[in-house]
Amino acid sequence: MTDQELVQACLRKDPKAQRALYDQFAGKMMGVCLRYVKDQIDAQDVLQEGFIRVFEKLNQYSGKGSLGGWIRMIMINTALIMIRKKKKFSHHEEFSDAVEFTREDYGILDSLGAEEIIKLIQHLPDGYRTVFNLYAIEGYSHKEIGQMLGVSESTSKTQFFKAKKHLKKAITLLDQI
Repeated sequence: MTDQELVQACLRKDPKAQRALYDQFAGKMMGVCLRYVKDQIDAQDVLQEGFIRVFEKLNQYSGKGSLGGWIRMIMINTALIMIRKKKKFSHHEEFSDAVEFTREDYGILDSLGAEEIIKLIQHLPDGYRTVFNLYAIEGYSHKEIGQMLGVSESTSKTQFFKAKKHLKKAITLLDQI
């Protein structure tokens, strides 16, 4: 069954198709959720709420991009809503002299496996983790992140700078073990 056929069957409220869509994407989306929240329970909440939104908004899927990419955006937005509800961005620091970082700055992470990287990211403070994920993994600009989170562009840069510094320190500690 193609993605478009699966979507059409889900729109007809076919429970087998709905289960197939969930089964096809739940594992990968759980990985996305785990990058944004600290623990398995919160990630499961985001996943569940995210799939509720997927099924509610499935009629809005145009079929132009990949279904997985569309679902991923819903999961990210659901995670951001949860983070905002928990007021994880209630304290912001401005860092007007922050510089843009390039993708080459992530070479330090190349020596680690995906599971190790996810664990390191999960241990970041909430604001750092969210901005790191949106910038380094999802590819949003600091301006876009600021708009998404309701913070300034410089706050996003600061959070990213501190996240990167925190990750480098954690990796250095791992290397010493």
